[in-house]
Parts: sequence; C-alpha cells; structure tokens
Amino acid sequence: MAQTEEKSEFFPSIADVVDKTHTGNEDISARPLEEIESLCMQCGEQGVTRMMLTSIPFFREVIVMSFRCEHCGHSNNEIQSAGKIRSEGTMYTVKVLNRGDLDRQLIRSEACSINIPEFQLVLPPSRGQLTTVEGLLRDIVADLSVQQPLRRIQDENAYTKIQEIIDGLKEIIADDEDEDEGKDKRKKREISNEDSVTRAITITLDDPSGNSFLEFVGSMSDLKWNMRTYERSLEQNRQLGLAPPAENAEENAADEAEQGSGGVNEEVLEFPGICSRCGRPLITRMKKVSIPYFKDTLIMSTNCENCGYRDNEIKSGSAISEHGKKITLKVEDRDDLSRDILKSDTSGLSIPEIDLVLHPGTLGGRFTTLEGILDQVYEELTEKVFNAGDSGVVDVDDRAEFQEFLRKLKQVKNAEIPFTLILDDPLANSHIQNLYAPDPDPNMEIVTYERTWQQNEDLGLNDMNVESYGGDDTKDGGTES
Repeated sequence: MAQTEEKSEFFPSIADVVDKTHTGNEDISARPLEEIESLCMQCGEQGVTRMMLTSIPFFREVIVMSFRCEHCGHSNNEIQSAGKIRSEGTMYTVKVLNRGDLDRQLIRSEACSINIPEFQLVLPPSRGQLTTVEGLLRDIVADLSVQQPLRRIQDENAYTKIQEIIDGLKEIIADDEDEDEGKDKRKKREISNEDSVTRAITITLDDPSGNSFLEFVGSMSDLKWNMRTYERSLEQNRQLGLAPPAENAEENAADEAEQGSGGVNEEVLEFPGICSRCGRPLITRMKKVSIPYFKDTLIMSTNCENCGYRDNEIKSGSAISEHGKKITLKVEDRDDLSRDILKSDTSGLSIPEIDLVLHPGTLGGRFTTLEGILDQVYEELTEKVFNAGDSGVVDVDDRAEFQEFLRKLKQVKNAEIPFTLILDDPLANSHIQNLYAPDPDPNMEIVTYERTWQQNEDLGLNDMNVESYGGDDTKDGGTES
C-alpha cells in the first residue's frame, strides 16, 4: 500500500498535473514540471528541456520530455517508460473506420515498429512518442514529404509510389492543402466523430519490450481494438540488451535453433515446388518436431519470394491412432492462454459458453498457443463483420447479433470470463499442453473413443488395407514363381 502511494506521489495522473498547473503556485518545488538547461544540437546554444513524470490510465508510469531552443526555434519531444521491461512483447492492432478512431491515444517506445498493411508501410523502431493516431499519420506525411522534390528528379518511380501513400493518408486525415483556410476550418467543424474515413486502415504496433500502448474505447472489449502478448525471441532479447551478444553469426543461428526447438537441432528438409498463385518455383521446408508427452509432428512451411504467398501446415509424423480423442479444457485465468496447442486439420474446436463451433478442416493444422488460435479466430471473424463486400454481414439485425458474438469472443480470448475449450479429433492428432505433466491436469479431461463407421469412411480408412498385405505380396510372388 505504501509503495502504491509513493508511486502516485512521483507519478501523478495527467489530471492532477493540470490541476497543479492551474493553481499558479510560484513555489518551484510544487511545479509539476522539471526544467533543465541543455545544449541545442542545431545551433550550439543553451535550450531548455522540460520533464514531466505522469501515469497513463490502463498503462503505466512514463516520463514525458520536451526540448525547445529560444535561439533557433528548434523543438523536440520524447517519451520514455519509467517502469521495467515486460517479460513479454506486446502487439496492438486497431481498425480505423471512422474519425473518432483518429483520436485514440498512442504511445510508442523506442523499440516499437508500426505497420500499416493497406499502404504496405512499415515504420522501424525510432524515438519514443506520445501522440494520437491522427498525429502519427500527420508525422508520416510530413516525413515522407521532405525529400519528395528531390525524389521527383532522381527517381520518378519512387516519387510516384510515395506520393500515392501521402495522398492516401491525407484523405484519411482530411488534410487538403488546396482548400481555402476558412473553408477548411468550417469543414472540420462540421465533421463528426461518427463519420467514416475515406479509406479504412489497420494500424499495428509491435513492441518486444511491451512498453507501447494503443488506446481502446470504452473497455478492452472494443471490437476494433486488439492486444496480444508473445514470447520474445533470442535476437529480440539481444536488441533490448537482455541477452549477451553472440560472437558470430553461426553462434547466433545455433542459439536461435536451440531456443526454438527446445535444444534439439533437427534437420530442416527443403523440397522444390511450384507456387499455386503465380506458378513460379518456390521452396517448401519441412521439419520434424517432437512434442513432449505427445508424438512427433511434421511442420511444413511454404513461402514464395515472387508474389509473397505463404502457407504452413502441420501433419502427424506417426502411425494412425486406433481411437479418436476428445480433449476438454476448463480455462480459468490468463495463465491457461499460454498453453501450447496442436490442432490438426481433422480436429473440430468448440466453446459451448459462446456457441462457437469450428468444424474439422477450419483453420487447417495449427501449432500455436491457446491465445494464438483464439486471436486467429477473432481476426478472421472480425474481417467478416467489418467487410463491406459480398462476404460481409449485410443485414442490420444479423450484424448486431454478430457484433455481440464478437464481444463475447473477445472476453473469452482475454480470459475475462471462464470458458471450456473442446478439441474433438477422430485421429487423435491434436494436443493441449499439460502444465502439470507428468501428473494429470485437474483442469483438463482426455477421453478416447471408438470411431464410428461414418468417421472412418470420411477419413478414408474403411477401404485401407493395413493387415497382412506384406504376406499377400509374398504369397503372390511364390505363386508366380
């Protein structure tokens, strides 16, 4: 309790900072801002750096810094986290569909990269920043516009592509330089937060340090907002200074393989093939992975360098099981979301609490975490409800009902409510990690059962001869001789 009070004393909320500023207290010790003289890197004169310690709701404590030089007018601002680096990385995704989404608060740490797939635009890690979505887009437009006159002379092709991005972002933020200033202000006053933007975009923040943030509206059940955590790779830990650097590239690759496969460096096989999309040659890679307390599996990955087509698949690396398997897991908290899950292409998935049923074949074979597979289900269904085309949900009542289903699904994938996950696999090739292995898991029930004739027929097992076919061949060979 005392530690919490101490934190609130050093890191007051922004509302408290504003109240202190409005009091007009001349006592230096009572000021919410710290002012320090520092050197201006533009003109070499002394400028002033102002620092403010504050806490952001639903996030953490941060330090906001602002520099200004009165001699040359140069100014700069930056934000740094005042807390420790998180044990996991975070990825935030928001869909910008109307003008109200442009006002979402955005915190970007120096380790965060930003992706806008609609424009094929990726911003590498840069300085920390406290802004809004609209402010981020305006900064992108300003940065890309700086060298445009020079690009127009040196590389017209690059100029044209970058200008398309600039024009597209300007349409989204309603920034038209050709309009009269008075008309522009009057137009902005008429724009409502509920008005749709000219082009819907998706903004993704990927921060291995976990110190970035993208604001949600109302609650974490916001349908246009999503957050997921992930385990950092060894290379990401090295970039953050959390792991010693490798002496050479070979050692780095060996460490990555050891971390990724639990210390067993299995051989990666490569097979040439043809891309099903563009028809050009590609390479399919396959690796055998041994899952503890389960069986061997084959992971196959296909990546076309010409058209960007990607596909991955998981197959069983052992014999066909004689029985089917049904796994029932009771999820009670977020710790259960980190369980590894192997869902084969013959397995169905269901969550009775929200009436979610995925038939066998849906999503294909997946080896991920429980949080990862729920994220994928949510993202694909979200694309459906927000899609304005023929594949979208058109009827108003159906759309409202579907949005309510997505709200419940988001509560499930964030473990805000307890739920039951059921995997039913007739070939017993699916698996959920047992956190208590080798002892039984009290929250998980595994039932084996005899497959029905129809299940064997669907799997093509009724016409498969698996008994004494070697003896038949020998007998036939003896008759012929």
